[in-house]
Amino acid sequence: MSPEKTPICSAPADTVIAGRVSQEISLDASHPAAEWQAATPAVFCRDWRGGNADATRRTEVRVLWTPATLYLRFECRYRELFVFEDSDPSGRRDQLWERDVAEAFLQPDPARPGCYKEFEASPNGMWVDLDILPEGRRDLGSGSRHSAWLDREEHAWAAELAIPMRALTPKFEPTAVWRANFYRVEGQFEPRFYSAWQPTNTPRPNFHVPAAFGKLRFAEP
Repeated sequence: MSPEKTPICSAPADTVIAGRVSQEISLDASHPAAEWQAATPAVFCRDWRGGNADATRRTEVRVLWTPATLYLRFECRYRELFVFEDSDPSGRRDQLWERDVAEAFLQPDPARPGCYKEFEASPNGMWVDLDILPEGRRDLGSGSRHSAWLDREEHAWAAELAIPMRALTPKFEPTAVWRANFYRVEGQFEPRFYSAWQPTNTPRPNFHVPAAFGKLRFAEP
């Protein structure tokens, strides 16, 4: 993940493919399971409007699935680090977006455009998951599992999440096409670097734009 070997990212495709795995995998952000190679990453390093490409803040997101679990892995380069030092005993930290994070917004039912799930992970292992509804947000309580790894010398970090499918949709159908978007926030002072896989193109940084979400499809073995 050295920056000199990382080209400026190209314009993103609008679809990410989740790779099917035959069994549940263990989370280890520092030593990822071989199964992650089954997923082609969504790559981005531009801001929320699709400009200001910065390879030193590149993000790669991989998605895997079994009928019981959706797996996410973020691989992130960073310039500077700004994190909370305190959290709940479980690692949950509200307002996590006020520090450096990687985020996934998942919408299993595109027919309900105002409803989606938000998952955030920080470089030092904190997390939050939220249910976003037209009337506001509430704690999702997904029961997700997490792993994080941080290499300050290489300016790199990674996070893995395992999310129970039952927390995402009452009945998982692998032929369904979900909507999704992925984001990063980095920096202590404004203007912070707000980057997005699919640009939201809002005047000010805003990730909550379901109309801008890309597609998430589920591959069979």
